[in-house]
Amino acid sequence: MMKFGLVSHRQHRTGPDCGLFQWARACGPALNALGLGLHAVGGTHDALVRQGLLHDRLVPVGRGRAGGLVRLVSRVAGGLLAEEALDGIFFLVDPVDPTSIYPEAQALRRQCVIHGKPFVATVAGAIEWVAVELACAGLTDVPLPQAQALLALESQVLALIAHDALKDEMVAFAAEHFDLLSRFAGRVATGTTGRRLNEMAWARGWPASQDWVTRYQSGPLGGDAQIAELVLDRRCQKVVFFEDPHVARQHEADIQLLDRAVCTAGEATTCFNTPAMARRWAGALQPGHTARP
Repeated sequence: MMKFGLVSHRQHRTGPDCGLFQWARACGPALNALGLGLHAVGGTHDALVRQGLLHDRLVPVGRGRAGGLVRLVSRVAGGLLAEEALDGIFFLVDPVDPTSIYPEAQALRRQCVIHGKPFVATVAGAIEWVAVELACAGLTDVPLPQAQALLALESQVLALIAHDALKDEMVAFAAEHFDLLSRFAGRVATGTTGRRLNEMAWARGWPASQDWVTRYQSGPLGGDAQIAELVLDRRCQKVVFFEDPHVARQHEADIQLLDRAVCTAGEATTCFNTPAMARRWAGALQPGHTARP
């Protein structure tokens, strides 16, 4: 059985139509079909129980102040017991909640990146990722109508961003899924990544007079901020952001700015931040996809 951690900031679990409850109502039947267990931190667990949502799927891990997030970090890394290891994290982030920059919250994201596990930070992303897992499990007959608009690539713009150590990986991912990514209404990228992606596309027969991606500045020169503005304006709906967690990043503030923009536009925007996560998403959307564990 797959197991994900589940966390939501207060904004996403307050009020009858909050993001957590919207996601739980939309995805409840799909989560049941998948048999997906949710290791939920205190306030998130309690809010769902009060609403009578997902109670059969929930495993409490304790409140955040009592180390609930620390337990999730450990379990993403493999946990103390093999049966407690998590396959990913749903963390509905409020970008202005100060706990989003606490060490345990940052470590949770970093460990997901290190171990190639999904870290899903928006309501749109959480709905879409359940659809991905349904496809990977071969459960395409389970209805999830709220995911249809999120999977309509022809009406969306995709951002492709990679840190230096992962630029080769980004070009390889784009080449592997070139036909799928070409379905988007548009693609954008930061400086060097964009140049290399255009060169790859031209080599594959994309018209030499047309850019496959629209290039913005390099990340350190403001490219992340330019793409963040597109996200905030709802002119970019998906971000593939290959992060290198092992190097010091002089423009860390720019990277965090893009992350916060994605969460601010979280009802419409999804982000895939590891090659493994992006390939699982892309594979699920390919015709004739064969499920993989």
